[in-house]
Amino acid sequence: MDDRLGVIFDMDGVLIDSYHAHFKSWQRICEQSGLAITREQFDATFGRTSRETIAALWKDSRLTEEEILELDRRKEALFREMLRAELPAMPGAVELLQSLYEAGFALGLGSSGPRENVELVLDALGNRGWWGAVVTGSDVTRGKPDPQVFLIAADRLALPPSRCAVVEDAPLGIAAAKQAGMKTIALVSTGRTRQMLAQADMVVESLAEITCSSVRNLILRDQPPASSYAWRSNGLSR
Repeated sequence: MDDRLGVIFDMDGVLIDSYHAHFKSWQRICEQSGLAITREQFDATFGRTSRETIAALWKDSRLTEEEILELDRRKEALFREMLRAELPAMPGAVELLQSLYEAGFALGLGSSGPRENVELVLDALGNRGWWGAVVTGSDVTRGKPDPQVFLIAADRLALPPSRCAVVEDAPLGIAAAKQAGMKTIALVSTGRTRQMLAQADMVVESLAEITCSSVRNLILRDQPPASSYAWRSNGLSR
């Protein structure tokens, strides 16, 4: 019998407050192409892969595959440059991760960002050993609100989706987690409001509001005991 529970974290807007770095890097890349991006456009794409964002912003252009890859590379390189200058870790992020890890929760990270971005953040936070699964944009073919990133994370944790909770800050991410069959905890971060995240099972203003007991109670709410599960890996991680 496996009575473990898992918590899967988004990275941008949850572990780090990267809203401004992402927006500024997209602004610069768009300006270089003679385009403009509004906050509304940016908010609508936040949580998607860079390739999906490029498709939305350059929808009237006939970009080649090479041009898309180059835009993607330039944008993410600029974003990492900004993070290296100042990595704004979310208040309470490390403390929450440590408490969950020490309480026996399996920890997963599910991000649409490139692996290089995730590696940079994990190195800066200094807690690599706590993570049982790390899924990045390099591992998925479909961005949020598709549930693929969270399903892969659960698979790598060897847990059924119903035994996992997801901590997200974006409506697209909440929708993805719900489609995956997971409980959802929404963090009101930069550019978000409680109203935008109202579909989540739980909404918090700070990571400090999340406790091991509140996560456990949320996941186990309206659930049969672990012994009743007949779940096996679906092979998504391979």
